[in-house]
Amino acid sequence: MALNIVLIEPEIPNNTGNIGRLALASGSHLHLVKPFGFKIDDTRLKRAGLDYWQHLQVTYYNNIEEFFEINKDKTMVFLSSHGKKKHWDIPFTDNMFLIFGKESVGLPKSIIETHTEKTYKIPLYSDHVRSLNIANAVSIVVYEGLKHLQ
Repeated sequence: MALNIVLIEPEIPNNTGNIGRLALASGSHLHLVKPFGFKIDDTRLKRAGLDYWQHLQVTYYNNIEEFFEINKDKTMVFLSSHGKKKHWDIPFTDNMFLIFGKESVGLPKSIIETHTEKTYKIPLYSDHVRSLNIANAVSIVVYEGLKHLQ
């Protein structure tokens, strides 16, 4: 039972470090797609990932095209505040790829338009919040997935 967490062009090292720790704790594989908004040896990334980073299963991609080419046959779902379906309706499968966009703008519009039927959102119950912090969003979806896979 494993999931793949994919961060498209992450911008904030603390978020990526926290998501790396979550990936290790949940038995997930982390995929990081460049460009990053930080250097991978950033002290904030290391601080958030603590001493876990060396144990993490992580794959790096030079760009989004490379990621999709290498993983074209994989089962993927996309997470966005623009999704129409809720995250608890994801048909989770072992080794599924959970794709998240960058903190400032989310997933590129072209990806959402191409994968509308596979795009999900975490429901928000306040008009005063646009989105959740990405580390929180990844946590919610990963543990929902693990619940379904057990």
